[in-house]
Amino acid sequence: MNNQIPWLTIITLFPLVASFLIPVIPDKQGKTLRWYALSVGLIDFALIAYALWQNYDLQDSGFQLVERYAWIPQIGLNWSLAVDGISMPLIVLAGLVTTLSIMAGWQVTHKPRLFYFLMLAMYSAQIGVFCAQDILLFFFMWELELVPVYMLISIWGGPRRLYAATKFILYTAIGSIFILVAALAMAFYGGNVTFDMAELGLKNYPLGFELLMYAALIIAYGVKLPIFPLHTWLPDAHGEASAPVSMILAGVLLKMGGYAIIRMNVEMLPDAHYYFAPVLAILGVVNIVYGALVSFAQTNLKRRMAYSSISHMGFVLLGIASYTELGMSGAVLQMLSHGLIAAALFFLAGVTYDRTHTLAMEKMGGLAKSMPTVFALFTIGSMASLALPGMSGFVGELAVFLGFATSDSYTSTFKVVVVLLSAIGLILTPIYLLSMLREVFYGKQTEELSQQILLDAKPREVFIAACLLIPVIGVGLYPKLVTQYYDVKTVEVATRARTAASAIAHQPVQVFTQASAAPKLTAGPELLGILK
Repeated sequence: MNNQIPWLTIITLFPLVASFLIPVIPDKQGKTLRWYALSVGLIDFALIAYALWQNYDLQDSGFQLVERYAWIPQIGLNWSLAVDGISMPLIVLAGLVTTLSIMAGWQVTHKPRLFYFLMLAMYSAQIGVFCAQDILLFFFMWELELVPVYMLISIWGGPRRLYAATKFILYTAIGSIFILVAALAMAFYGGNVTFDMAELGLKNYPLGFELLMYAALIIAYGVKLPIFPLHTWLPDAHGEASAPVSMILAGVLLKMGGYAIIRMNVEMLPDAHYYFAPVLAILGVVNIVYGALVSFAQTNLKRRMAYSSISHMGFVLLGIASYTELGMSGAVLQMLSHGLIAAALFFLAGVTYDRTHTLAMEKMGGLAKSMPTVFALFTIGSMASLALPGMSGFVGELAVFLGFATSDSYTSTFKVVVVLLSAIGLILTPIYLLSMLREVFYGKQTEELSQQILLDAKPREVFIAACLLIPVIGVGLYPKLVTQYYDVKTVEVATRARTAASAIAHQPVQVFTQASAAPKLTAGPELLGILK
């Protein structure tokens, strides 16, 4: 252990330990419970801010705040935590969004003890995913996060909540099987059995083995990101989840998929990444265009924003596939930016639903006059989502485009096609977002809504939205506020990926080792034609 105070263990376990006190807190109406849960969230977020900002070295690309304890030595499982430039900003994002989502659930009166218990348990699981450096611990935290989400959707969701929750758990649980199988296969490969992720990345796997492991992990993380065609659980989950849960789904859970792809697929399996990178680029384009087109067909406010999230996650895939420092930096910034923007928009959608009692956009209209503050905040969030200059979304997407366009790892034809098709998403995004604003806030109010008293945003609601949107503007105007924390790390990741790609591109590679009974194949020009 490199540091005297186990900061990462504290910030990971504190919400979970605090959640076990909820059953004994005397409270019938939930008022004390919500203040308790919010206090726990704020304390943990303050600990995150202090521990990381005070102890994090911007010039160190390696793991910091390293903690390692023997947990279950019989199976080699260690409580191993650390942060680097990729995980540190995402931990801060998870702390901020989850704390605000607890505040967003202020009016929960149905089973408040269970609600806040699940929110705090999920808080710990999210931090654990981003901190874990033991692959079994990572899997444990990944699974721990699934159960609270399932219950939060199935108990506090909409009319089709059981269908949406079941679909979510089936997709993600099946994906988790691929993580476990790949983790065990990598751990037991060779003579050295280890679950340490850094040591797994140093093992000399044969290319065929790497390709299988990469494929298994990309399926698992593709469900969570989500990647087409593994995305269909997300619109259903968003459509039925309450606003606090949607905030966490869009703001944090999707980012776990992107983080895991960088951490495991790119860093631990760089040779296989050479073959899969063009596939990721193509899937990224499909996500961008498909998500934007399907958004047009959605009349449900939250489902439209859900497909928008699918589209925006395509830029993360493009950045990861770029092989450039700028592209990788853009992918991380896009995850952070989208986490803030999507959490704000889904929260505001929940605020609108509380007033109108509907998510059907055709039943809305003219809300700008009745709810001018909600309209202003919704407009700011939509402008950020469509990548308006001066907002963080613009910086992230621009970095991804420039990073991919300047990559030396692809042919000019492939880069032109990818960039042009992706640019279609940039054209479609403002169209479906502005049409959403027009349909919800402009025009004539429906007769049903005109008979209701529509209250504007309360101070608590304005505070939550402002906490998410102010950083969006700040990062848009001065991106270095965020990029300085991971620039050194993204350079290292991109350089290692390029080095592995260059080594493969200049010599034939045997897909299977000599000891394998399988036939030997070589990576010839027909397989590598898409790459230089």
